[in-house]
Amino acid sequence: MFDYLIVGAGFAGAVMAERLAGAGRKVLVVDKRNHIAGNTFDYYDPAGILVHKYGPHIFHTNSKEVFDYLGQFTAWRPYEHRVLASVDGMLVPVPINLNTINELYGLRLSAGEVEDFLHSKAVKIDRVKTSEDVVLSKVGKELYEKFFRGYTKKQWDLDPSELDASVTARIPVRHNRDNRYFTDTYQAMPAQGYTKLFENMLHHPNIKVMINTDYKEVEDSIVFKKMIYTGPVDYYFDYCFGKLPYRSIEFEFQTYETEVFQSTGTINYPNEHPYTRVTEFKYLTGQHHPKTSVVYEYPKAEGDPYYPVPRPENAELYRKYQHLTAELNDVYFTGRLATYKYYNMDQVVAQSLALFKKIMAQEKETVLRPVPVPAVTNGRH
Repeated sequence: MFDYLIVGAGFAGAVMAERLAGAGRKVLVVDKRNHIAGNTFDYYDPAGILVHKYGPHIFHTNSKEVFDYLGQFTAWRPYEHRVLASVDGMLVPVPINLNTINELYGLRLSAGEVEDFLHSKAVKIDRVKTSEDVVLSKVGKELYEKFFRGYTKKQWDLDPSELDASVTARIPVRHNRDNRYFTDTYQAMPAQGYTKLFENMLHHPNIKVMINTDYKEVEDSIVFKKMIYTGPVDYYFDYCFGKLPYRSIEFEFQTYETEVFQSTGTINYPNEHPYTRVTEFKYLTGQHHPKTSVVYEYPKAEGDPYYPVPRPENAELYRKYQHLTAELNDVYFTGRLATYKYYNMDQVVAQSLALFKKIMAQEKETVLRPVPVPAVTNGRH
């Protein structure tokens, strides 16, 4: 007898498993893949270099609770990610900031002047509805064409004018010289990698793990009380309303006979190349090695589901599935795939920590709720 069957061994499922096991619950975690750690799974390639199987994952958060929680299972290596974009034959910093503008146009603007410069380029848009609107209203047509349009078209196979404003709404434009890709309070990488972090998280006598396992193949032969589901929500309901659209990525790994391949962790290629970006892992991991390994990312329509496609009709389709989830009392849906939303890693962890607290509160309420005593009439119930 298991108290919980947890579907998925990524962050959403592993956090739930660790918390529930620590609270004395017996947990079974199952995952279709042949490994734990979900999309953050890392391993040593044939050259002996630690790489991320599903593309680069850089941890960053403003939540002390999330950072300290994960810090129980890993030491942290401080790391601030920096990204350059290949534009007009130059490598310039992104997000667009004061350095980007000065390098691109050969100027020597100050912070105040660059704000005026961008304001002069911006297109006045009365009602911002699409990703194109967001960028044009921030930086104007020229920078939109150089940095955003081609990259977005490759990433989504849609023009930015066809995409929801949320895709580019959170892309910052800075008026200072801050070249960091993220500005979160806590920026670090697990010192021994993500897989080791997950191994530590799931190492508990109350946790059993089954990999290479589709939960639908075993759920009828396993006795459990409740389910935590972190897989694709449409798969849970057998695609009864149709498949939710995702974009996927093909990863091409290369090892080079040199210590350093490129000048920063990631370089974006918005325009002429078929790939969107190239990441060199040793920047992320801090590993010292005479060779180096990189990954090229080619967006595609089919494959593992990575990015929900943010269009109104897809949101409406998800809402149909969401209504079905609300009708289930013994199944909890958490994580990216189960909620059809692109979360950062720390957001997934925070979501599962919150769900654990909710479940514990519900269990306590059930235990404390008084059992009604039947009325007695004439000595008989």
